[in-house]
Amino acid sequence: MTDRLTIALAQINPTVGSLRGNLERIRAARGEAAARSVDLVVFPELSVTGYPPEDLVLKPFFQDHVETGVRELAEETADGGPALVIGAPWRQGARLFNAALLLDQGRIEAVRLKHDLPNYGVFDEKRVFAAGPVPGPVNFRDIRLGILVCEDMWTPDVAETLAECGAELLIVPNGSPFDTEKLDTRLNLAVSRVTETGLPLLYCNQVGGQDELVFDGASFVLGADRALMAQAPSFREHLLVTQWLREDGVWRCRGGASTPPAEGLEAIYQAMVLGLRDYVNKNRFPGVLLGLSGGIDSALSAAVAVDALGPDRVHAVMMPSPYTSGASLEDAEEVAHLLGCRLDSISIEPAMHAFDTMLAPAMAGRDPDITEENLQSRARGLTLMALSNKFGAMVLSTGNKSEMSVGYATLYGDMCGGYSVLKDVYKTTVFRLARWRNETQPVGARGPAGLVVPERVITKPPTAELKPNQTDQDTLPPYDELDDILECLVERDLGVAEIVARGHQRDTVNRVWQMLDRAEYKRRQAPPGVKITRRGFGRDRRYPITNGFLSAI
Repeated sequence: MTDRLTIALAQINPTVGSLRGNLERIRAARGEAAARSVDLVVFPELSVTGYPPEDLVLKPFFQDHVETGVRELAEETADGGPALVIGAPWRQGARLFNAALLLDQGRIEAVRLKHDLPNYGVFDEKRVFAAGPVPGPVNFRDIRLGILVCEDMWTPDVAETLAECGAELLIVPNGSPFDTEKLDTRLNLAVSRVTETGLPLLYCNQVGGQDELVFDGASFVLGADRALMAQAPSFREHLLVTQWLREDGVWRCRGGASTPPAEGLEAIYQAMVLGLRDYVNKNRFPGVLLGLSGGIDSALSAAVAVDALGPDRVHAVMMPSPYTSGASLEDAEEVAHLLGCRLDSISIEPAMHAFDTMLAPAMAGRDPDITEENLQSRARGLTLMALSNKFGAMVLSTGNKSEMSVGYATLYGDMCGGYSVLKDVYKTTVFRLARWRNETQPVGARGPAGLVVPERVITKPPTAELKPNQTDQDTLPPYDELDDILECLVERDLGVAEIVARGHQRDTVNRVWQMLDRAEYKRRQAPPGVKITRRGFGRDRRYPITNGFLSAI
């Protein structure tokens, strides 16, 4: 009977649909594991296809390629090297399952099917997968492994069944996306499963960006006493190797490195960097292009872009109008200088005159209003899109969650772009992130250390500069008040009375709620962006555009 075991958690960054690339990542991790005398390598959920593959997995010829790739990989384990636990969509009869497969000694030794399919928030697995039965343990070299695929760990049933059937170790392949509360949630649930079963648990999570989702890794190992025995770093690929010894019938972890995971502002910033980097690189854009206004949103977006891609792949453009202050131009120039990225200046004043002339007959007798303000924003959007078309860089939009919540953004103007790193970041958090980045150079950042967002950019009143002496607070409540109301409405689903009880004026709460609902049609047309909070716009929060609830109460 085997009493010693070396298990590695391969925290890899797959690309959805890139079967050849993902299989090569698995092979590379296996090669590294073999050099370190590993017996078993555990990979994340759906590691062969990337997660979440959405409707791509419904294509029969895609399923054919998956099966071929898995069988070829299984044959390679006949070399006497490490066995593998991988994740893949797997057909049984006419049904498709989210499966974990044990590959060893040249064969597919066991298949375990995900039992608890998540169907909430960003997840809709019941759309594409069938639910498997409650699984039993698999035999691996005289050791009984209990495999729980991601959500199977979120509830007690599967772990309880595995323990009752004689499992000795719990193995949990995961595709668990980041949000600011998820790290504690995962660990608390894992502790619960260990407490209930008395078994050690190994949790392997995916890392990387996939559209709006970012997977933070931070894979970990818990002993049977619930102690944290090893942890992989967050937001980067890593092979976490752990040593195990069976003593008195219980498997104990005797070795494994631990890296404290990123938390708070560091975690948010790292998620934005990784999300943007993978979106740009996996979609093969040469770089990004953004409008640099001298305001804090575009400054922070530029800093994230430079940290993600390097200054040579970031092109900033000032687009002044007659209402742009000299201070804004100076601030934009300083931001670009501090970050070391290219900065061009293209005035939109000729476009403003052209639109005024073109539209004058149709608008005769009407005073200037928000229409002319929005035309300025759209002239800037058109300019950036023209540069994108000509040179291939992706336009990075710079709006934050506070603005997107209440519709303080212009369709086909400042909402133009292919991606937004601030889409799920409230304005008050934008200020905190800017100060944090000035004090901290993140691990792996490709931008400079030290000051990247000038103090004046942080402290001056936010303004769109679309008319003389304009500030955001002419239209919106103060951001600390607005953001608290929005968090109550969006993340917590609180009612008006509950929000008023927190110290807000009822009229203000009702006005913000009305703006939130009315802006839904804009958000449907917004670019994707990094999910940061427990409930981001897009995949996570799905509200009807045509919605009469507010007017009915």
